[in-house]
Amino acid sequence: MSIEVGSKLQGKVTGITNFGAFVELGEGKTGLVHISEVADNYVKDINEHLTVGDEVLVKVINVEKDGKIGLSIKKAKDKPVRPRNNRDRGETFDQKMNKFLKDSEDRLASLKKQTETKRGGRGAKRG
Repeated sequence: MSIEVGSKLQGKVTGITNFGAFVELGEGKTGLVHISEVADNYVKDINEHLTVGDEVLVKVINVEKDGKIGLSIKKAKDKPVRPRNNRDRGETFDQKMNKFLKDSEDRLASLKKQTETKRGGRGAKRG
C-alpha cells in the first residue's frame, strides 16, 4: 500500500490530543488528522467526534520530507453534488445590480426615517 497525496485509506485512531488524532494506516505508518480536518463544522472538543479504536476513512493531504503524514477525515467524505439555485438563473448582471441598488436605497431610506424620529439621541431621558 503506497501512501500518496490524494489517496483514501482506512485507518484506526490510536491516539487523541487537543490538536488532533493519530491514525494508524498500516505497515507501521501513522498520520495526524488535525482538529480542523475532522468535520465540516467547528470542532471544539475532538473527543465528541472520535475515540481511540475508531475505524475511520481518511484522505492523505500531504506527506512531508521527514515522513510526517497529514490526513483529513472531512475531505475523505464524498460530498453530494448540490443542484444550482434556479432563482438567479436568467438574470443578467445589470438586472441583479439594479435590484441590489433598489433594495439598498429602500433600506437606507428606512434607516434614515428611523434615525430622524430619534433625534435628541443620548441622554434624552433623565430620571
